[in-house]
Amino acid sequence: MCSPTGESTPHEVPKRADDGAPKEPFPWHIGVYDAHCHPTDTMTSISSIKDMQARLLTIMATRGQDQDLVASVAEQHGVTNLNELRESGSSETPKKVVPAFGWHPWFSHQLYHDSKEEVTDDVQAHKTKHYSAVLSPTPDADFIASLPDPIPLSKFLQETRQRVLAHPTALVGEIGLDKAFRLPWGKAADESSRNGGDLTPGGREGRMLSPHHVKMAHQVDVLKAQLRLAGELGRPVSLHGVQAHGVLFDALASLWKGHEKEVVSRKKQKMIAKGVSEDFSSSSDEESDDDSEFGLGEEPKQEKVKKPYKPKPFPPRACLHSFSGPPQMLKQYLDPKIPVKCYFSFSMGVNLGTAGGEAKFADVIRACPDGQVLVESDLHVAGEDMDGYLEDIARRICEVKGWGLDEGMKRIRRNYEDFLFG
Repeated sequence: MCSPTGESTPHEVPKRADDGAPKEPFPWHIGVYDAHCHPTDTMTSISSIKDMQARLLTIMATRGQDQDLVASVAEQHGVTNLNELRESGSSETPKKVVPAFGWHPWFSHQLYHDSKEEVTDDVQAHKTKHYSAVLSPTPDADFIASLPDPIPLSKFLQETRQRVLAHPTALVGEIGLDKAFRLPWGKAADESSRNGGDLTPGGREGRMLSPHHVKMAHQVDVLKAQLRLAGELGRPVSLHGVQAHGVLFDALASLWKGHEKEVVSRKKQKMIAKGVSEDFSSSSDEESDDDSEFGLGEEPKQEKVKKPYKPKPFPPRACLHSFSGPPQMLKQYLDPKIPVKCYFSFSMGVNLGTAGGEAKFADVIRACPDGQVLVESDLHVAGEDMDGYLEDIARRICEVKGWGLDEGMKRIRRNYEDFLFG
């Protein structure tokens, strides 16, 4: 649910480019994982999931209207562990969904920080005060009246905690920051009337965009609260960042401050090794680029026995979805001192949907470590088009990386498994 301009993604599936040239068959049998999508925006498409060639869909919640929808789809199609995911490389199994629960920055104004805001019995007065404080420019009474009553952030966090704990593989997402988006004019419909009522309400719903946006300080507050929840529960996050790459990095860095990893120089490692039989290498299993880690030389390794997780104020892993920053910004997340393992997913619509995205795509992909690249559709409709966009972005990444399709998809599959399970 992302666009380079910050405007809501329209509910028309974009057309795929096809030059008609013969292509190498795509290796769906390896297992293709969509790291970020929104099929619960179109619930009539959910029945298509079982017939898709993709092995797994990571389905994002974004607002009040879709949290329970994502949960219901996960109850029917959810993958609960790594072994279950690996039981079959085919897409015939119905267990092919990983849910994510979070509040998207486009809707962050609908939450109020009840530990900071004084709440009175006068609901209308509080609503006016809240929206006047978090929106810019300051909205008039008519615009405020078109908005829903704000929800306590603490209430949403408690509900999200319960949803995440109910689903063993659940992420926290989609969360993040967006400087470009603007709120639509008019009141959102209780039930969408477009496309025969197929669309989940609460989105843009074809409305014109207003000049109003959510102040960055409020977006950061909502983001940090959700990052802390992910850190408490030890779950990865899916991050949205549009025209806010520096602020997003700073928000994350403020939470891991004081928890940075110690990076021991090779010279010091050698000196220590002379007297102590201990490995002080800054590399780890998750950073290994050995071919066997990616299923290129042998079967994938079995699940490791993990140590009990110790809650932290930041998530253990993060995926920057449809990453649209420059290579220099991507490299910031690769500092070995950072205690959050960062992955980067790419989509056709965002990363290759504009001339600017196309121009920097190859440089960004080359800057992304082989073990940290993921693919996504970011589409709102499950089915053939979602499969098609996954195939298209995977082919482009493999082309830039110089990977054969089999090699590339095995690597990307392993990357996703490491992202999800650690």
